[in-house]
Amino acid sequence: MKAYRIHVQGIVQAVGFRPFVYRIAHEHNLKGYVKNLGDAGVEIVVEGRERDIEAFIGDLHRKKPPLARIDRLEKREIPPRGFSEFYIEKSSKGGSSGDSIIPPDIAICEDCLRELFDPTNRRYMYPFIVCTNCGPRFTIIEDLPYDRENTTMREFPMCDFCRSEYEDPLNRRYHAEPIACPVCGPSYRLYTNDGEELTGDPLRKAAELIDKGHIVAIKGIGGIHLACDAANEEAVAELRKRTFRPQKPFAIMADSLETVKSFAYVSKEEEEELTSYRRPIITLRKREPFPLPENLAPGLHTIGVMLPYAGTHYILFHWGRSKVYVMTSANYPGMPMVKDNEKAFEELREMADYLLLHNRKILNRADDSVIRFVDGRRAVIRRSRGFVPLPIEIPFDYRGLAVGAELMNAFGVAKNGKVYPSQYIGNTGKLEVLEFMRGAIAHFKRILRVKDFDLIVADLHPGYNTTKLAMELANEMGVELLQVQHHYAHIASVLAEKNLESAVGIALDGVGYGTDGNVWGGEVLYLSYEDVERLAHIDYYPLPGGDLASYYPLRALMGILSKVYSIEELEGVISRCCPKAVDSLKYGKVELGVILSQLAKGVNTAYASSTGRVLDALAVLLNVAYMRHYEGEPAMKLESFAMKGKNDLKFEIPVENGLIKAEELFVQALEVMEGASPADIAYSAHLALARAFADTAIKKAREFGVKDIAISGGVSYNELIVKTIRKAVEGSGLRFHATTEVPRGDNGINVGQAFLGGLYLKGYLSKEDLML
Repeated sequence: MKAYRIHVQGIVQAVGFRPFVYRIAHEHNLKGYVKNLGDAGVEIVVEGRERDIEAFIGDLHRKKPPLARIDRLEKREIPPRGFSEFYIEKSSKGGSSGDSIIPPDIAICEDCLRELFDPTNRRYMYPFIVCTNCGPRFTIIEDLPYDRENTTMREFPMCDFCRSEYEDPLNRRYHAEPIACPVCGPSYRLYTNDGEELTGDPLRKAAELIDKGHIVAIKGIGGIHLACDAANEEAVAELRKRTFRPQKPFAIMADSLETVKSFAYVSKEEEEELTSYRRPIITLRKREPFPLPENLAPGLHTIGVMLPYAGTHYILFHWGRSKVYVMTSANYPGMPMVKDNEKAFEELREMADYLLLHNRKILNRADDSVIRFVDGRRAVIRRSRGFVPLPIEIPFDYRGLAVGAELMNAFGVAKNGKVYPSQYIGNTGKLEVLEFMRGAIAHFKRILRVKDFDLIVADLHPGYNTTKLAMELANEMGVELLQVQHHYAHIASVLAEKNLESAVGIALDGVGYGTDGNVWGGEVLYLSYEDVERLAHIDYYPLPGGDLASYYPLRALMGILSKVYSIEELEGVISRCCPKAVDSLKYGKVELGVILSQLAKGVNTAYASSTGRVLDALAVLLNVAYMRHYEGEPAMKLESFAMKGKNDLKFEIPVENGLIKAEELFVQALEVMEGASPADIAYSAHLALARAFADTAIKKAREFGVKDIAISGGVSYNELIVKTIRKAVEGSGLRFHATTEVPRGDNGINVGQAFLGGLYLKGYLSKEDLML
């Protein structure tokens, strides 16, 4: 007779792991117990014959539940205690210093979906139907271990029926913490925007109201959505008006994959992601002609689509006629998504006609995740519901906080060789978002059992609220603060995910504070464990008005053209190529005169190497977009426009002494504007930019003896640019890398910051290396 204590770490709570252990222990004639630990791990004590225990451990790995993941299994022999049976013991708040975690929120499973529409089932048409294999996790958990009393479900005492399933180790709902039924669980109510409750079946009535053209606020798993019939152009226009989103693409939810394929092209990889347990929004290419209203995603060749992921959604589609809903987050631009009923009545009465709300608290807000496939590979744009709090491995073991960027923010907590990126936080330039971030940091510290940090890492930008928060937290905790340059962190995120020790990086985005105080965003860098160096970049051009140029890209265009045209010539060039752009300025021709004066005198003018602003300027030059209503809009619309181009006009961008002369691209474009198709010009400009960066990076990689080239930043979601760079890199015999797990834009910068923090703590890089 042998006895062992086994500690299992990984994703082993909230995935049916204990009942699985119970079953296989009985199969192998073992005695003992299994229990959850307060570090989200599981403790197993087994007694029996050595060969039976070995077979049991083998089955732990081979037969584990689909959502379980075993990262580490530690076995220690102990004296036998003479157990008479194998049982499931009550959870313990104790645990080791391990790093097991709860899984993310999981879409409704096929078993629950089948029961949802079975008239003989107790949970027929019950929107909160769940089992061990599906349902909310991260959004309802307050603390570990993951037991009902540590979730928002503690407010709903189980009825006898639910308890009998909950306590049966052989039942699919054994210790499914959100277990509920119509007798004992949460419920929906439907209200007018004045707070009057409507009688009748709330979900059926809500579906009928959406069919009639109304806008309904729907409380779901991670927050509240605003929904309307996506096929109703007037309803979509009204929703835009009420939410102050005149151009931003709306995410839509379709009732089935078949419906999605009727209006969008879906690759095999996109289908797998759409139907995965994560159920993210996937940015798909529109079919032509597009059968849905163009105002869903104005000026774009793509549409963001997701499939239902909760019983609520399936029931709404069941009762309604519409097969496609707009399903966009309920908030004003830049503000956190509303998640609480009280806030919904306060803030959404101007946006929604009706509010469909349930009485289960959402403890942790989680926006829908967003993914695009770029050049056939997954590119995460927003990593939130369905992903969080799953970690990213890094080769450095320390406890740290990486606060991320200012926009598209997510922070990351480093622990035991992993980074745990938070859910999507948003624009921390808003006070409410910053407060949400503070609370989320506290929550992550609690569930990850992190009391103290060895290091806090922030962006180099002195004006970022995240930087100021990092300074404040560092002072409060007596922890060292490390600031790292924005684009170094972008490239570091690729090294982290791909486990690289060195690479030449191509960092392409809109804005990043440079070590020289200028606006970076078109960079070729070298990053290794021992060195970081800026090798090349877009030659600086003036941005009259500074940040104003990101909202009014005519300013960026004029700044770039001022490098090759005199101030006297500049006004004539603008009036010939894009006269309507002047009307987009707040003060029209008067403001145009001010911009010319700023350029002439160098007053209130920043200097930039930003690729994003170059693309914005091209969008103005080609009369594709004149204003930015949402992050990345002009460049995104330019990409969609360029997709219509067919002929490469062979533009060439010279590179001199590491300076990429982007202004020459505009000269060449202007020369052919009268004779060439604007779409061909846009297409050719994308290819020329990509070739300039690829050729520069390849040359530098050979100089440094590096075999790997990495790309990151917001522009690395651009299909034409990424595909062209990859082909050039791989054609030269080098390896091309772009992240598929970590977001390529600012939402993933926390992982790069945490990686650089590890390099700093291990003595590979100094503060000066990362800031100068």
